[in-house]
Amino acid sequence: MRVPPARPMSHFAFLSDHASFLKVPTREAAPAMPFCVAGVAWDGAVTNRPGARFGPRAIRAASHMLCDATHPLFGSSPIGALADAGDLPLPNTSIEGMRRALQPAAAELIAAHHMAWLGGDHSMTLPLLREYRARFGRPLAVIHFDAHCDTWEDHFGEPSGHGTWVHEAFVEGLVDPACFVQVGIRSAAVREARDYVPDRGGLFFGARELRGLESPGQLAPVLAAVRERFAAHGMPPVYLSLDIDCLDPAFAPGTGTPEPGGMSTNQVLTLLEEWAELPFVGMDCVEVAPPYDHAELASSAAATFVWTYLAGRLAQAAAGAGAARR
Repeated sequence: MRVPPARPMSHFAFLSDHASFLKVPTREAAPAMPFCVAGVAWDGAVTNRPGARFGPRAIRAASHMLCDATHPLFGSSPIGALADAGDLPLPNTSIEGMRRALQPAAAELIAAHHMAWLGGDHSMTLPLLREYRARFGRPLAVIHFDAHCDTWEDHFGEPSGHGTWVHEAFVEGLVDPACFVQVGIRSAAVREARDYVPDRGGLFFGARELRGLESPGQLAPVLAAVRERFAAHGMPPVYLSLDIDCLDPAFAPGTGTPEPGGMSTNQVLTLLEEWAELPFVGMDCVEVAPPYDHAELASSAAATFVWTYLAGRLAQAAAGAGAARR
């Protein structure tokens, strides 16, 4: 009796043997793609629960549920324009060693692609900002989603960590203080740390003032304030740094330092979608810690945020190309 061939099962996310984000080709196989993701599997600077080193792997796995990845709002899919550089080989015991190794690798990738970085803990953002600052020759605008202000001058007695990078970026002149935007902050902090960004002219939208606001209409004042601020400063290049703990633990339990009272997934998606026209030059999504996740909630949210960002960039590029042809 003839046995029928087995049906291919690779379309099931849980059976996937593809390790890349959205199952796209590796950078080695497709080096000319305009967009690229890379993992920074480092969590040596966490102050509570470790595990963010496993974040890149979990985000990639969660992205496989996005199928053909065509975004329902933007109508674009990163597939066909995106490669995956894998996880960068980095030291895992020294924050300065990690940063020294990350910066040249990041410089090469930034020169060749529009990058989305998968973390890893938030200490990785500082060396990335150093390379973007060098690449564009001017301080960056930053939109920073987080539960924590990350403006402390020391890291529980150490000089640097995942809670100091904003302070360090200001001191090093990597960012434009007036174009630094914090969204979702709510953790305990002395006033000097909590108000560090607004005290220096930046914008601050705490989680408390965002409660109950999810639709574009409800968030219109926030959306407009950022657009107007960036326009008033000549629309500098914008970097997005998205700590998954900006979400309430109900939406993202898988993180190292969860803080109740946070944002909803809908809120973050609305802001990402409505700000898609801003001149973003790169983004990171950090602090996903799979050992504490439930039903892959945090990694699924992270994958969706990165996908939404990439789809928005592609839609903006297509709109710009269409305008140029006209």
